This record gives sequence, structure tokens and C-alpha cells, in this order.
Amino acid sequence: MSGQRSPTRSRSIWREADGWSVGIFDQRRMPWAIETLRLTSAEEAADAIRDMATRGAPLIGATAAYGLALALRAGADDAALARAVDLLAATRPTAVNLRWALERVRARVAPLPPAARAAAAYAEADAICEEDEAVNRAIGAHGLPLIRALAAAKAPGEPVNILTHCNPGWLATVAWGTATAPLYLAQDEGLALHVWVDETRPRNQGALTALELADHGVPVSFIADNAGGLYMQRGLVDMVIVGTDRVAANGDVCNKIGTYLKALAARAHGVPFYVALPASTYDPATPSGDGIPIEERSGDELRFVSGPDEAGVMRKVAITAAPARNPAFDVTPAALVTGYITEKGVCAGPEALAAAFGG
Repeated sequence: MSGQRSPTRSRSIWREADGWSVGIFDQRRMPWAIETLRLTSAEEAADAIRDMATRGAPLIGATAAYGLALALRAGADDAALARAVDLLAATRPTAVNLRWALERVRARVAPLPPAARAAAAYAEADAICEEDEAVNRAIGAHGLPLIRALAAAKAPGEPVNILTHCNPGWLATVAWGTATAPLYLAQDEGLALHVWVDETRPRNQGALTALELADHGVPVSFIADNAGGLYMQRGLVDMVIVGTDRVAANGDVCNKIGTYLKALAARAHGVPFYVALPASTYDPATPSGDGIPIEERSGDELRFVSGPDEAGVMRKVAITAAPARNPAFDVTPAALVTGYITEKGVCAGPEALAAAFGG
């Protein structure tokens, strides 16, 4: 552990002062504590991804890229390279960014002699992070006009009400976030906003979104996952914006469990439903959402909750003894998606998305 770091929007992964180890926020401790971890090996990077100390599709890709650099620092022959890629790729199966980042680093270093591979891997991981920040800022710029248009139809001072799900923010990417980037820019522009933030059980990643947005001055209301439909029904949601862990060639969207239900409610009540994603999350090799592996996590994530008690002491409490099933993701059919907000622009359907990304 490398101590404290400001939670204010910044980069969520960095090289430490020694130039080779990697720092991340320990998101298992958030929002109750802002602590960081220092990663010094591929095994530690893999553990951080698997145990969700770091999470979010773009961020686990960046973490895996640095994990591969850490591995090559210890041993860089072809066998070591293959072992490290396999180790890191096996940590989480759903988000395509993980494999994308590993293959990008492997393609960069494989033609080089072993002595040159570690430095090249670090440089490629650095480049992935630089690009992620720029891409997410561009997603924000393309999503901002959507919010402007909604604001223009409001009475003066009346907020645009936006619903989010999970944590598609800067803590899930290298910087800015995907679905949150337009919100940051809208707030900076002075548009009146209010964001309904789903709790996103069982790991309550919505609490991270609430932390991020409130820190930036955006008014938020933290709500139960099942409350969004009621607010849509009563005309209190103007737009839904979510992130995604993988988008198939036909435009089907795989995202945190519960996203599909939000999309169904949005369609029923005429609320536009947008998905924000970078090119690295688009997977033209998977024809439809049926081919996306859905990660099944431990049922204990459902059966137990953790948090500080009245004295501020962290406790883990059982809420049921029943057997639990815990799929981490679901698939929203492309027909329910109003548009895809990308670094290339807003794509109105899967054909436009494929054209934008050359799929």
C-alpha cells in the first residue's frame, strides 16, 4: 500500500516515483476510505483485477497492460511473455478491453529481443493510458450536445435529470470516464443537472459514481436499483447514460447486471437510452450478445454487505443464508439503444457504430 491520494478527479492509475511499480486506488475500500495499492508484479496486477481492487473495462485493460510490463521486467523470453498474457487474460472474462490491451502490448513487444521488451511494454501501457484519457474527453464532447438539447427544452433553472447505472466514471477508466464525461463537461458549462445514481448491487459501484459526481459539484440522488422505473414513469428522467464492458458487432450491449431492465423501462416510457464507449470496448469479432461470456461471481457478494457501523468500524454482515446466484453482467439488445456515444461521435445504430470503428 502506498498511502493516501486525493479522490478528486484525476488519473486512476499511475507509475509510482520509482518509475516501474504501478499505483491504483483500492476500490474495495471506497467510498469509505481513499487508499491506494502499489503493484510490483503481474501476479499482484492479476489479483487486483480478479478481486476488483481495480475495475471498469478500460481501467482493467490499462492495469493488465502494466501487469504485462511488470512481468517482462522479471523475465522477458517468449515463454514468460505467454505465461503472463494467459495469467492476466484469465482474471475476468467479460470486458473485451482486457484482452485488447494485452494483445496490443504483446504485438508491440513480441518482435523485440527480450532485453528490450520490458521498456517497450511500459511505453505501450503509458500510451494506452494517454489515449484513454483523450478518448474519454472526446466522448464527453460528443455527449455534451445531447444534454444541451435537453436543457434548452427546460424552463430556466430546471435541471436535466439523468439516470446512470454502475460506475462508468474516471475510477473505471484512466480519466474522465465514459458515461460521466458528458456530465462533467455539462456541469463545467453551467448547465443545470441532477443525476439519479443507481446503487448497483451487489457491489454498490453506484456509490463510486455518487462520490465522483458530488466531488465535482454535480447534484446527485443515490437510489435503489429498482427505483429508476418509477422515476421514468413519473417523467423525472430525461435521459439514461450507461457505460459498457463489451458491445457486439450487432450493437448488443453487455454491461453491469440491471442495465437491461433500465433499457426496458426507458423504452416503455420514451426515455432516450445512450451507451458511452471507446473503440476498445467494441468487439466486431463477436456477432451478437449471445456470444459474450457472462461472468458469474461468488454468491457471497449478495449474501453479505460491508460498511462502517455507527462507531466507524468496518463490519461485514450477512443479510441472508439462502443460496445465491450472482451473474455480474447482462445483455441489452441493440433495439433498445437510442445511440452510442463514442470518441468518433454519436452513432445512431450498429451500422453507424461499425462504420465509425471500421468493424
